[in-house]
Amino acid sequence: MYIALGAEQLLATEKEGEKIAVAIKSFIAVSAVYEFHLAIGQYRNYQLALLQEDPERTLYLVVSEDAYDRLFTLQFIQDALRYNAVRYLVYDIQTEVIVPWQS
Repeated sequence: MYIALGAEQLLATEKEGEKIAVAIKSFIAVSAVYEFHLAIGQYRNYQLALLQEDPERTLYLVVSEDAYDRLFTLQFIQDALRYNAVRYLVYDIQTEVIVPWQS
């Protein structure tokens, strides 16, 4: 499954036997909060599509470190992510790798 949405996309891949799909979001519009609302709606629709087409695949929302620092650290956003059961990963644009979780 591959759906291009301008600079944003849904990609399906497999890593170490785990089937995943990633929805890459840029959050570069004037209103990052508005983009977040759109991202949640798209994420939920992608979940439904995957459930129907490839139920073994796990969906992740991928955001840049900058978007994470600006938006995803806000309490409301964290609450919304938990409420909507959004799995997400943070991406370092410079090194092109997923940033490890920090505890």
